[in-house]
Amino acid sequence: MTVPDSETVLLVTRNGMGDAEPELQKKLISTYFKLLDENNILPAAICFYANGVHLVVEGAPVLDSLKSLESKGVRLVLCSTCLGYYNLTEKVQVGIVGGMTDIIEAQRLASKVISL
Repeated sequence: MTVPDSETVLLVTRNGMGDAEPELQKKLISTYFKLLDENNILPAAICFYANGVHLVVEGAPVLDSLKSLESKGVRLVLCSTCLGYYNLTEKVQVGIVGGMTDIIEAQRLASKVISL
């Protein structure tokens, strides 16, 4: 079994990927997470904050991929402040609800941080 790359952390701050129409942004992020999962490209952590927390709640198009990545050892860190701001705390389907301290710690331990 492949183990997560302890040096890489992904930051997800949008409800999608890139600067495009919302539908295209969601398609891109869905494809990105699906390919990470299928190819066992496993970052140590994926941190979701700001609008990115919309991707870890009921109805998000990437839940299956995120659940699979999490089952392979990828740590999914969710910003509790952001979830509360958007009234999404009760709708979380995957990941660990944490705080900015958890996100900072994941970044501190990483040698490579990629912002999507």
